[in-house]
Amino acid sequence: MKIAIISDIHGNKLAFDAVLDDIKINGCDKIFCLGDIAMAGYDPNYTIEKCIELQNTMGRNFEIIQGNTDKLIAHYSETKFLEVNKKSSPMAHALANDILIIKQENINFLKNLPENKMVGVNYKKRTMRLHLVHGSPRRQDENIYPYFEMSKVENIVSRSYSDIVFCGHTHIPCGFVLNSGQQVINVGSVGRSMIPARMPVYAILKMNDNNTFEVEHKFVNYDNEKVSRLIADRGFTGADELAKMFLKEEN
Repeated sequence: MKIAIISDIHGNKLAFDAVLDDIKINGCDKIFCLGDIAMAGYDPNYTIEKCIELQNTMGRNFEIIQGNTDKLIAHYSETKFLEVNKKSSPMAHALANDILIIKQENINFLKNLPENKMVGVNYKKRTMRLHLVHGSPRRQDENIYPYFEMSKVENIVSRSYSDIVFCGHTHIPCGFVLNSGQQVINVGSVGRSMIPARMPVYAILKMNDNNTFEVEHKFVNYDNEKVSRLIADRGFTGADELAKMFLKEEN
C-alpha cells in the first residue's frame, strides 16, 4: 500500500494538478491532505473544489484537515487582516482578496475541517497510528524545521501518541526519527514550495510486503514561472512581491 501525504496547496492549480498526476503515476492508494488549501494562490476555488471532489470520489481513502490559512479564510475579519499584516503585508492583502473571490460554500468547507486527525493503517498485523497535523500536534501554526535539535522536536510532539506525525506549514521538507522510534515527517509544500528550486514536494508512505515501511519525499517539475505571472496578475497590493516567491533561487 502507498499513501501520498500532501500539504500547503495554496490555491496553486498548476502545482496541484502536477502533484495529483505524479501521485497517480506512483500508484498511491490513499491521499492525506494536511491543509492550507487555498490562500494566496491564483485559483483558490479550484483547489478547494478539487479536494471536495477527491473526498467524494475516494471516500475514506482521502483524509483532509484544516491548515492555519484555511482557518483565517473561514473566520476572516478586519482584526485577522491586521494580525496578518503585521507579519506580511502581501499575505494580508492576498487574504483580503481571497475573501472576495472564494465561494461561500467553499469557505464553509474549510470552516468545517478538523484541525488534526489520527488515522489508523494496518501494518505488521497491527494498526499503525498516523497523526495528521498542519504545523504540529500542539498548534496549526507551529513550525518544525529541518535544523531543529532532536530534543526540541521531541518536546513539540510529546503528547502525540502516534507512530508517525505528518506535518507541513513551513513549506520545507524534512524528517526525524526520535529516540522513542516515533517519526516526524514534514512533507513540504505542493503550491508554494520554499526549497531553492521551488518544486512542489509531497511524501509517499509505502508499506512493503516484507513488513517494513519507508517514507520518501517526491519532487515534481512544473511551470513555476507561469504561476508567478498568474499571481502577479491578481493585482492586489503586494501581488508582485508575492509572485517572486514562486521563482527559483539563482545560484
